[in-house]
Amino acid sequence: MTNSHGPPVFPKLRSLDPQLVEVQGEHLIYLRDPLRLSDKAVLVPRELAPLLALCDGTRDADGLRTSLALRTGLQLSTARIVELLEGLDGALVFENGSYEQALADALKAYREADHRKPSHADMVYPSDPEALRAKLDEYCAKSPGVNGASTKTLLGVVSPHIDYERGWATYAQLWKRCAGAIEDIELVIILGTDHAGDLGTVTPTRQSYTTPLGFLPTDVDVVDGLANVLGEERAFAEELHHVSEHSIELAAVWLQYFLGGRTCPVVPVLCGSFHHIVTGVAEEADSDTLHATVDYLRSVISNRRTLVIAAGDLAHVGPVFDDPGAIDSLGRTDLSVQDARSIQAIRDGDAERFLSLSRDEQDARKICGLPPIYLALRLMDGVKGELLDYAQCPADVDGGSLVSIAGMALWSDVP
Repeated sequence: MTNSHGPPVFPKLRSLDPQLVEVQGEHLIYLRDPLRLSDKAVLVPRELAPLLALCDGTRDADGLRTSLALRTGLQLSTARIVELLEGLDGALVFENGSYEQALADALKAYREADHRKPSHADMVYPSDPEALRAKLDEYCAKSPGVNGASTKTLLGVVSPHIDYERGWATYAQLWKRCAGAIEDIELVIILGTDHAGDLGTVTPTRQSYTTPLGFLPTDVDVVDGLANVLGEERAFAEELHHVSEHSIELAAVWLQYFLGGRTCPVVPVLCGSFHHIVTGVAEEADSDTLHATVDYLRSVISNRRTLVIAAGDLAHVGPVFDDPGAIDSLGRTDLSVQDARSIQAIRDGDAERFLSLSRDEQDARKICGLPPIYLALRLMDGVKGELLDYAQCPADVDGGSLVSIAGMALWSDVP
């Protein structure tokens, strides 16, 4: 229920990524709509964190005041509670508040647009086509790899989605190796990490992606088929995540560059977190969403020359990612060993072993590319991976936090 003249009567906090910040010596909780539907953010005193936890959709302002007093001893007036709720609602952090209309308006605008606009142009790569081509030319010229050919059929790739400044060498070596093998591609399925996605979600879109290099038409028939097996509501519940999510976009730029102006239909699909699976909360076998997705897309690629792109990075470790300590040289070596096991599972085309390695370690490496890579391996029979590059990229100024990435070509095992 929402009060048209204020915040929701029974506010329910959205799933957010709160950040603890310090401003003029005061510790505050920074909250912002992850979809960026609003340019507003809100800072909440840390001692009011219990108030946020109480916003679960079951309490009105009076109920929140009473519960907060009982749990913490804090005595706030109902008027002060309402004032706080108004600020939070203005930042669109309540799923049953102003966010509802903002989401509906944004989704309508997205679906009615001519195409999905690039979200990371001029942040990760130039928006000017010629400048972008020149930059990618430069990356490829500096890369030690060469444009490759193979007697085997290229079925897929594991491509990073890290920014080009840190990951350019991995991108370049991967895509140069695959350049000669994508000339006959009839369809591209891009499975990208949905960093804001709910657990186990699979989210296609009927909208077409564009980059400064051109238009990538979405194969609406394939998307419609996937929506039919998943159910329309489930398939598109988080479609708006495509607006700002970078994983598909950063792989699409390299795909277009090496297609050389040729148009190829694309199926863009975002994949939500597997955290519930790798921490043992749920079993993958229980997910009809994943099974339906795999079964349907396997039927699609059986009839068309298809390239499957898994746009995902590997480990995220260190203080930036909530680990207790910085990663030193020994930690880097240990990470290389652990990543090598996951990479070997990909090379062997073993989706279940790839998944079980993260489950065995309780998601300690926080492999954000786990869902798209796992699903990509499930789609392809007999695939054998070739590692083109592996890198550990700094994720903070001190180098104590790292993101590891790999570029891998996935070939058929039959010449």
